[in-house]
Amino acid sequence: MKALVLCGGHGTRLRPITHTSAKQLVPIANKPVLFYGLEALRDAGIEDVGVVVGDTAGEVCRAVGDGSRFGLRVTYIRQEAPLGLAHAVLIAREYLGDDDFVLYLGDNFLLDGLTGVIEEFRRTRPDARLLLTPVADPGSFGVAELDGDGRLLGVEEKPERPRSDLAIMGVYLFTPVVHEAVRSIKPDPRGELEITTAIRWLLERGTRVTSHIVHGYWKDTGRVEDMLECNRLVLESLEPRVEGEVDAATEITGRVVIEAGARVAGSRLVGPLIVGAGAVVSGSYLGPFTSIGPGCVIRDTEVEFSIVMERSSVLGVPRMRDSLLGKDVVITPAAEQPRAHRFVVGDHSRVRLG
Repeated sequence: MKALVLCGGHGTRLRPITHTSAKQLVPIANKPVLFYGLEALRDAGIEDVGVVVGDTAGEVCRAVGDGSRFGLRVTYIRQEAPLGLAHAVLIAREYLGDDDFVLYLGDNFLLDGLTGVIEEFRRTRPDARLLLTPVADPGSFGVAELDGDGRLLGVEEKPERPRSDLAIMGVYLFTPVVHEAVRSIKPDPRGELEITTAIRWLLERGTRVTSHIVHGYWKDTGRVEDMLECNRLVLESLEPRVEGEVDAATEITGRVVIEAGARVAGSRLVGPLIVGAGAVVSGSYLGPFTSIGPGCVIRDTEVEFSIVMERSSVLGVPRMRDSLLGKDVVITPAAEQPRAHRFVVGDHSRVRLG
């Protein structure tokens, strides 16, 4: 069994980060979100992975390499434009051959991994299997409709009036039957070949398409809020360790990871949080659910519930939270400006200036 991992797309919901970086490489607890998926595929017994890449191919290839660091054999497949998930399957036909495969969106985060899901597919081997999960805003996703016995009746892509709250997660399992479906369907009005259209094609022809409702944690990490939430969740599971240098004036509370080569002085660190290799933290407060990337500099600053990517500096900022900073960012306070107050105050007023 192979895997087809999609790493194309423009990541518009994560701009401006994705103007210069692949959305699949934005880190959660200092590890790119894509790496969690690759590790989950490996742990489920997958060895061969095709990675579909687009405009950010160079960055993805440099990060993943030949896959050996994950125990995988990786083959790259170029998609000239993000023309839909079914289009990715279509162009990967030669690579996939006649093998069953997992179609996995590289910016998805699934806490419980894929081992049980893949084992069940191998055991029962339907023509296609979808993973579903209840969501509050199903109209933002592909949506599945089930009958009273849990059988799949149909699927729709981002419907205006969803027939259920069951979103189709970014993990699909297929036998080679799907190749006929993706060859047979037509593009949608946006010019994309939708995987939901291919699944409807399979259903209409009576092939065996099953579903599984996942109640564990899953996120499509397409928005900043989702990245920060995933970061929070992963940090909560970290085992504390201190491999860098911490001076006697620093206070550490809770689950805190300080990686090798990092230096912390005169600061207060309240976990869960991670300070990456080679980072420098001085005179600062790092609060819960914060990831400081490798090579960052944090000085005279307060940071919490944030992701700061590698080699960025935050200097003299009184308080920063709920933030996502890209690579090589520098944030400093503005120079002191003259200040004046202008008032028009009525009779018997009281004014207090802080």
